[in-house]
Amino acid sequence: MPSNRPTRKKKLGNYPHLMVVFSITLALLVIGLFGLLLIHAHKLSNLVKENIEMQVYLARDLPETELLRLQQDFGRKKYIAFKDDQPQVRFLSREEGARQFMEQTGEDFQQFLGDNPLRDAYILKINAEYSDSANLRGIEQDLRAQQGVHEVQYVQSLITSINQNVRKLSLVLLGFAIILTLVVTVLINNTIKLALFSQRFLIRSMQLVGATSFFIQRPFLRRATWQGFVSGALAALLLLALLQYAYLEVDELRLLRDEQLIGALLALMVALGAGIGFFSSYRAVRKYLGMALDDLY
Repeated sequence: MPSNRPTRKKKLGNYPHLMVVFSITLALLVIGLFGLLLIHAHKLSNLVKENIEMQVYLARDLPETELLRLQQDFGRKKYIAFKDDQPQVRFLSREEGARQFMEQTGEDFQQFLGDNPLRDAYILKINAEYSDSANLRGIEQDLRAQQGVHEVQYVQSLITSINQNVRKLSLVLLGFAIILTLVVTVLINNTIKLALFSQRFLIRSMQLVGATSFFIQRPFLRRATWQGFVSGALAALLLLALLQYAYLEVDELRLLRDEQLIGALLALMVALGAGIGFFSSYRAVRKYLGMALDDLY
């Protein structure tokens, strides 16, 4: 008994899109997560570099004029950080140092020593451009050569370790991101090829009736580009939601937030989705356009 169910007519460029959108969205989300990791690692590195301080301990019993001269000399150094056009040079008296020590430890060392052994000091914040180990050693030597300076201290091992670890982490994450991008591109390309497989005979039929290559390619390219754009937007929204959840769970992560770089990453994900969809579809359609009839089976 013949069926009265109407047959669904195939349209050029009309193939199942949910699988394509899901694959591209998932792939872009993974790339976005790696991008966020890179951004936060970069921000952490900059935050550490921007907060490097050196403690310059002074000779005892320096007169006020000598203290003022040293402060002015330190403020003119090219490696000193500035904030609101003011050099980041802070004076810490021996009395203030003793008070801070007692607040932190709860012990009054002056009672059993009978004297305050601490020295007056200047706390210098170093410009982030001079945060590498070689520059810091040069700064230390320059400060030690100043008249009235007794000793210069900074956490050298910590800064060296942070610089090395951030450099290694950045290279590893960059390598992973490059490899992942290549893998994802191949994956998306193959997904679109599979989606177009069912349309290969329709493409050949259009060629036989005289349709130009541009006319055949146009609906595929338009649809694939739109799918890539939607996938990129969905991946960006999911990434933004995950990021907000992470900030709610770990409040300290907000210190590493970089609005401009995160915005650029989200825009890149949308553009990357549209671009991958377009070029993958273009390659797949070109392949079927150039195939011999026997190869289509």
